[in-house]
Amino acid sequence: MVVNRINLFGAIVANVINISTISIFIARLLGKPDIGHWIGILVQISIIPLAYFLFSAKPLKRPKIYYIWISLMIVFIIVEFLLDWYPKVDFRDNLTIIIPYVMLFFGATGGMIGVASMAGKRWGVITVASFLIMAVLAFVQRQVTGM
Repeated sequence: MVVNRINLFGAIVANVINISTISIFIARLLGKPDIGHWIGILVQISIIPLAYFLFSAKPLKRPKIYYIWISLMIVFIIVEFLLDWYPKVDFRDNLTIIIPYVMLFFGATGGMIGVASMAGKRWGVITVASFLIMAVLAFVQRQVTGM
């Protein structure tokens, strides 16, 4: 019973991250990056449940890949904080930073599909859909806004 609740919570967190990111990209496309910045707080705060998932993984006998999925997302949130929040680095035009950043972003959010899938096939499908929308918007808003 506890495992099912944690799995459901993981699926919800995965989709909150994806939908928040989609909202950030839409805000940028609408010329309102400040709104996107505030929405980004949700992604930053998601580090709290992610840490809980990581620390509860061993008693729940999670597979090793689960640790990788969660750890990638935590690392991404930390990198995002260091680049976009504090000390705030202007990195989006620097290919030596942006390429690993984008790879980490897609690896981390892709791993969250695995986390969500633990709550069942339906959650896996929902998360794949939100991931694909997010992926398309990532490239569209980058092309349009340069951000």
